[in-house]
Amino acid sequence: MSALVDLRGLEKVYTTRTGDVHALSDVDLQIEEGEFLAIVGPSGCGKTTLLKILAGLEEHSRGSAAIGGHPIAAGNGDVGMVFQKATLLPWRDILSNVLLPLSLRRRPTAADRQKALDLLRMTGLDEFSGKRPHELSGGMQQRAAICRALVHDPSLLLMDEPFGALDAMTRDILNVEVNRIWRETGTTAVLITHSISEAVFLAERVIVMSPRPGRIVDEIEIPFGKERRLDLLGEPDFAALTSRIRSHFEVSHA
Repeated sequence: MSALVDLRGLEKVYTTRTGDVHALSDVDLQIEEGEFLAIVGPSGCGKTTLLKILAGLEEHSRGSAAIGGHPIAAGNGDVGMVFQKATLLPWRDILSNVLLPLSLRRRPTAADRQKALDLLRMTGLDEFSGKRPHELSGGMQQRAAICRALVHDPSLLLMDEPFGALDAMTRDILNVEVNRIWRETGTTAVLITHSISEAVFLAERVIVMSPRPGRIVDEIEIPFGKERRLDLLGEPDFAALTSRIRSHFEVSHA
């Protein structure tokens, strides 16, 4: 079976007034349909640039990038994106915010509204569908942002450090929620995170990137099955995997 995402020899170079900046170099990466992949690396290594290329928000400089066998293009409607902040529109209620990706293309149907309500119910937000974003906590806003990213049934869900601004307890709860949502929807997911423990907890495979220009320096299969519970965080095997990933960054700062 061919991979859903196929990156070959991918490079990204930014041209600036003071010279070229090489953000990514020789990235080869395949992501299978239904997989949960996490990408970690030091600040400035090109993680977010890579995610923007997958989303069609950035063009790569060299190499090839395809989703579902088709070259990635701007405005790819088959991708859902969750950003570091929920970025919900303050004048729209939560249901309208979730429906926004569809509203930008056409008038939402009754089936669309039901799909949005089903997602809100899945994330425990159905009672808040008529509330404005400021009436929800930060964690609830991010749940709504995930619903918005999934409302058009994308084949690929991209998440850029979505829980970085939340407190540790809320972040743990949402990690369990994201794991459940991923299992129930079957969506292929890619997570960018600075949290090594979050990457190991959520992903089936973790990619470690080098300092700029970003290259893949390690690929770790996570052997804990699809369902993840918080007690996993205390397991010796979990600690061993986080230690292996952390060792890359200790070497880079030696």
